[in-house]
Amino acid sequence: MFRMLPFLMILSMVLLCCTDQPNPRVLGATAEWPHYGADLGGTRHSRAGEITPANVADLEIAWEYHTGDVDDGRETLFGTSFQNTPIVVDDTMYLCTPRNRVVALDAETGREKWVYDSKVDTTGAALVLCRGVSYWVDSEASEMTSCRERIVMGTLDARLIALDAESGRPCESFGDKGFVDLSEGIGERLPGEYGVTSPPLVMGDLLVTGSLVLDNIRTDAPGGVVRAYDARSGELRWSWDPLPPGQDFIETTDAAGQTVRYQRGTANAWSILAGDEERGLIFVPTGNTTPDYYGGDRDGLDYYSSSIVALDAETGKARWRFQTVHHDVWDYDVP
Repeated sequence: MFRMLPFLMILSMVLLCCTDQPNPRVLGATAEWPHYGADLGGTRHSRAGEITPANVADLEIAWEYHTGDVDDGRETLFGTSFQNTPIVVDDTMYLCTPRNRVVALDAETGREKWVYDSKVDTTGAALVLCRGVSYWVDSEASEMTSCRERIVMGTLDARLIALDAESGRPCESFGDKGFVDLSEGIGERLPGEYGVTSPPLVMGDLLVTGSLVLDNIRTDAPGGVVRAYDARSGELRWSWDPLPPGQDFIETTDAAGQTVRYQRGTANAWSILAGDEERGLIFVPTGNTTPDYYGGDRDGLDYYSSSIVALDAETGKARWRFQTVHHDVWDYDVP
């Protein structure tokens, strides 16, 4: 784990600036980047054709935006770090800050359009960061409908938030007035032990998310369930509990009286998911079954550890897995 220096909290946009070409600001529309990895499959390929190997050395900074969300370790264990990949839709750039504030900027000028503060609870959080937000458009809603276009973010305190892309206001029709509680069914969790740092995958009208679990604290840490929610309503559509084939988990109640619906200690998917609409598959990169560096008590529960798992997008059922390390006690993590 590396601590990012405060200057990394600055977001800079570079544009081509060549002396023998017209101002690049007027050469055409902004090249969109609507997903974390540019597209659903995560190819990270840009259609910005005016930037080439021949002229990339002439790029200059066009604008800067300072999030102001900086901590050097005085308030949080390791300090904040900017690990965000912004998305760009039409002429707007959307990003999140380490403390889960969502920011909308004019992609051409860097002018701030709106900011939404989720007022995230970072009590006990070891990692204070946000890797990105997601964009979804309701194809069934009319153009002028509020929340037709939505920005969705998972939070460090285990919430899924849907915001109107135009105004930054929570979408009242999503979950409980714009929020879904991702801790439901997880059971007892220590402060900062369970949350979300990566943007949910938008697959059709589904929002699919894994979670961050501090997986080297104890054997029975919160489970690494992957869940799909309806992008309109926030209702749970399916969940994939990473249990070995043929093994089922029976709903229980923990010592604190909380309902536990998902097996504890399973491998979590803290990073970015990818999708294949043609095949109807969602690709999940997994980390380690808890605890990271000792496997003597796993009893086969690490079947999906350190793997790429293909899930059926309609049902959440595992189609196949490729396991990179069969008994990972090094915390390699596929992501």
